Amino acid sequence: MIVADVNLVAYLYLPGMHSQLAERILLRDPEWAAPRLWRSEFRNILATYMKQNLLSLDQARAILSCAEALMADNEYDVQSSAVLTLARASGCSAYDCEYIALAEFLNVQMVSADAKLCKAFPDRAVEISSA
Repeated sequence: MIVADVNLVAYLYLPGMHSQLAERILLRDPEWAAPRLWRSEFRNILATYMKQNLLSLDQARAILSCAEALMADNEYDVQSSAVLTLARASGCSAYDCEYIALAEFLNVQMVSADAKLCKAFPDRAVEISSA
C-alpha cells in the first residue's frame, strides 16, 4: 500500500508526461490510499480541465467514477492535530500534510509529484519519478 497524492491519481487518469510513471506505480502497488480530501482536490482538477475544454462533463464524470473505484475502501479521515503539527514543523500546506499524516498513520510511503513536500518529509514521501 502507498498513500497517493491527488496528482498521482490525476496522472493515472489524465494523459500527460507522468502518466506512464503513474501506471507503473499502480502495477507495482495497486493498493492506493488517500485522505478524504483527495476527492475535492480531484474534482477541482477535473473542473479545471473542463474549463479549459480539455474534458467534457461526461468524460469528467467517467474519470471520477474510475478514480473513486480505485480508491474505494482506502479513504481515511486524518487527525487534525497531526496535520497541524506537520504543517507547523514543515511550512507545507495543511492540505499536503493530510497525505503525510495518513502515510505516518498507515506506516507507508506517500508518493507525490511535489518536490517541496518530498524534501520536507524525506523519510515518508517519495517523488513520483523515484517511486
